[in-house]
Amino acid sequence: MPEISKRAVQMPASPIRKLVPFAEAAKRQGRIIYHLNIGQPDIETPETALNAVRNYSSKVVEYSHSAGIESYRKKLAGYYGKYDINVSHNDIIITNGGSEAIMMAMMSCMNPGDEVIIPEPFYANYNGFSCYAGVTVKPVRSFIETGFALPPVSEFEKLITKKTRAILICNPGNPTGYLYSREELESLRDLVLRHDLFLLSDEVYREFCYDKKEYVSVMHLRGIEENVILLDSISKRYSACGARVGAFVSKNRSVMDAAMKFAQARLSPPTFGQVAAEAAIDTPEAYFVSVKNEYVARRDFLVDALNRMAGVFCPRPSGAFYAIARLPIDNADRFCQWLLESFSCRNQTVMLAPATGFYSTPGAGEDEVRIAYVLKIDSLRNAMECLEQALAEYPGRKKGTTHAGAQAGNR
Repeated sequence: MPEISKRAVQMPASPIRKLVPFAEAAKRQGRIIYHLNIGQPDIETPETALNAVRNYSSKVVEYSHSAGIESYRKKLAGYYGKYDINVSHNDIIITNGGSEAIMMAMMSCMNPGDEVIIPEPFYANYNGFSCYAGVTVKPVRSFIETGFALPPVSEFEKLITKKTRAILICNPGNPTGYLYSREELESLRDLVLRHDLFLLSDEVYREFCYDKKEYVSVMHLRGIEENVILLDSISKRYSACGARVGAFVSKNRSVMDAAMKFAQARLSPPTFGQVAAEAAIDTPEAYFVSVKNEYVARRDFLVDALNRMAGVFCPRPSGAFYAIARLPIDNADRFCQWLLESFSCRNQTVMLAPATGFYSTPGAGEDEVRIAYVLKIDSLRNAMECLEQALAEYPGRKKGTTHAGAQAGNR
């Protein structure tokens, strides 16, 4: 029998989805599972977007332009303008979700064997995308004790070699929820200028910045306009994960021309997704105010509940809808599987994402989990009761754990 490719062997499985078979088995046994493992919000998609698809009048669902429907790109440029991101529709290529935008960026800016530096923990699929592009990820470690603040630039400097082509960040961050400050981003700008690197920035959570903290885009940074690529998606903004519409944004004409070749090779982004996305730009501001308030309430409930548990520490994130918690456990992968296979609290359990899948450094994150606060507070309350009971029963619980982290998490 023919063998599969080396690339297929090296392609990592999704750490977010690898526990799905265990969850399915638990459901077949009649258990209720609170899914906090994946960023699938229960927020309703705006009616403006849904109605645009319902009322689609064309008799043929045609290919769009490879760069995306022009009217949508023009409207999207106006949306970015509200955030002082000044681009034209010619600076935008619409993609099949944010995932394709990231892959296009890697393929357009890096050769096989090149290196990209990424602060870890990072969105797990960056590993998959880099494998797809033949690019090597060089992780620079951030730590839960600082809330996953940007590591010092000196740590980035240590990793830069002749093969280094880019730095990739997510802001606000998945999986940490950390929101980079202007000072942190300006330090990256100076580093990018010194070494003539690309700066790729995944900013799909810009609507979800909390505590009156400032959202700063890499497109706001002066002097590196030719180095910057903004990566975007409507999945989280409009709770439309299944629409599969993203965006690749840059003022660098060479990069845009290169990315356009990849865009043409896959023909076009999805028509119905673009129809929905274009209409969604007209979503009333009240929708976002309501959604943001809901996420803040969920975050505060979750973080407070976690930090009240003995031996648990969870910093309070300022963006997105994720938090990473350190638990008094021996191994996050074993614990998360045990929750689904062997634990039940009133016929309920909780599904979490082991944080190990968000690190490239071997052994990192073994006592951490990512929690997506994408369920209503009543469900979060039940989930946290399950988790606290599970930690009390888990055979691999670490001994001698205390409440030491709780006060730090509430600062």
